[in-house]
Amino acid sequence: MSSPGRAAAVDVIVVNYNAGGLLVDCVRSLLIDEVHQIIVVDNRSSDDSVARLEGLSVAAGTLKIIRNDRNLGFSAACNIGALASAADYLLFFNPDATLDAQALSRMLAVFDDDERVGMVGGMLCNPDGSEQPGGRRTFPTPGRAFFRAFGLSWLQRVSPRLFPDFLLHQSPLPAKAVAVEAISGACMLVKRAAIDDVGLWDEAYFLHCEDLDWCMRFSQKGWRVMFVPGARVLHVWGGCSRSRPIFVEWHKHHGMLRFYRKFYRQRYPGLLWWLVVAGVWLRFAMLAGYYSVRHGCRKLGMARAG
Repeated sequence: MSSPGRAAAVDVIVVNYNAGGLLVDCVRSLLIDEVHQIIVVDNRSSDDSVARLEGLSVAAGTLKIIRNDRNLGFSAACNIGALASAADYLLFFNPDATLDAQALSRMLAVFDDDERVGMVGGMLCNPDGSEQPGGRRTFPTPGRAFFRAFGLSWLQRVSPRLFPDFLLHQSPLPAKAVAVEAISGACMLVKRAAIDDVGLWDEAYFLHCEDLDWCMRFSQKGWRVMFVPGARVLHVWGGCSRSRPIFVEWHKHHGMLRFYRKFYRQRYPGLLWWLVVAGVWLRFAMLAGYYSVRHGCRKLGMARAG
């Protein structure tokens, strides 16, 4: 288990944008012995989430709220929180998630096993306890992403080698902590020394794929990324983003192209690269059309009901 000195050196960074009551539930779950301070960075929310949080009774100095004057995006807000902390370990945590009581101590313990461990993630769970996608994964190369984006990931059952999936939640759950290529920014415990070596989050990402970018950069610097199955995190899927799906998908696809451009561009020369770009934006167009039609049908249904 983690030492008492280490347990007192964890700050949590929560980036909030219109999380509503979920933010209070999140912060309550973080009021545990291992946490020194909770730093909530609010991206100019328009709801009452911060007001609700201010009504929460916590010990003096435990909670710090930083209000941005505009929505700076996830990466920039994470960096603001990181720069406001002097802790040896930083837990980046989503406001639509809650932490199991033993999760943080189990993640901290993994750093004792190998000094090259730089980042640790827990198991993201649905309300029924099943594992969510994204908590453990391989890097989504353009090929892997193509099969999943266009509904062909079932081909993995035919030939995992020819049709690999980058999401690992359907693989057998390991019995103990294991090294993986990437974890989710929804729950990411990071060693300060590794951040000093790798650098902060890439602020050119506004929303989505910035966690993949950071995992890749950690790997390139020789830092290990670990997944801890016993560290359970209840995550409300899309709890902060479902109200603006097209906006979210735009930034997700834009972020994926940036990720590809930074780390895979040299592997896809000429025409192949432009096919990758076209595939990304084709998928965005399909999703945008789907959400637009769904929104139109909902409005029509409401008008008829009225």
